Amino acid sequence: MQGDLRSMASRVRPGMCLALPVDYAGVSMAMTAPLIQNGAGDLHLVCVPTGGLQVDQLIGAGLVGLVETSAVSLGEAGGAPRFNAAVKSGSIRLRDATCPAIHAGLMAAQKGSPFMPMRGLIGTDVLRHRQDWRVIDNPFATEGDPVVLIPAIHPDIAIFHAPMADRSGNVWIGRRRELAAMAYASSQTLVTVERIVEQNLLADETTAAGTLPALYVTEVAQAPRGAWPYGLWGEYPTDTAELMRYASAARSAEGFADYMAGQAKVQA
Repeated sequence: MQGDLRSMASRVRPGMCLALPVDYAGVSMAMTAPLIQNGAGDLHLVCVPTGGLQVDQLIGAGLVGLVETSAVSLGEAGGAPRFNAAVKSGSIRLRDATCPAIHAGLMAAQKGSPFMPMRGLIGTDVLRHRQDWRVIDNPFATEGDPVVLIPAIHPDIAIFHAPMADRSGNVWIGRRRELAAMAYASSQTLVTVERIVEQNLLADETTAAGTLPALYVTEVAQAPRGAWPYGLWGEYPTDTAELMRYASAARSAEGFADYMAGQAKVQA
């Protein structure tokens, strides 16, 4: 159950589908460099429901073939430069979605359903560009009542960062239920944490409700400040200055390479 970053990254194979969380929900930035070193390419990234720095860096490293998301940005630091460049050049495929649609697809997977119905997409432009979504009439209605069917999203691996796990592999995610949805829908779940605690998180009434059971966790590795430069709720704030430094450097492929090389030296 407990592993290290390199062993976890080695589970990722070319062409796999990875579920990655939104910037405020616990992004495992600690896993980014090991994933790049592992070198598995043509990845399908599912952003839950938006992507940011980790997605941009994986794209910049040339490992991504498809991104399914409702947005990719660096928040206050502006646009995601390597994502934007890749979309413009056509070097990656973009599967445009909405936040509710991403969550609906994961919910369908965790319930063992082939799809989940939604109404809010009717009449939108995004619907016209998603040939895998279907519009049908509500079979329970007495007259025309269109609904959209969102196919289940089955990631091969979910990757995220959380404050703590216990020795049994239970992971405390607090109120970040999107992390649980990712884990339920995925074949494997790889988690980095700030610390490993001795008490059983499921046995403690104060933590049990916010704990993801070890049943849904494949491997855990300790990585202090593993979300940096993003923040982690209750632990440390986002380093906006660092995000802005990256955003400026990564405007060019050369600047991106220099930034990543510098980070590699720091981590070494």
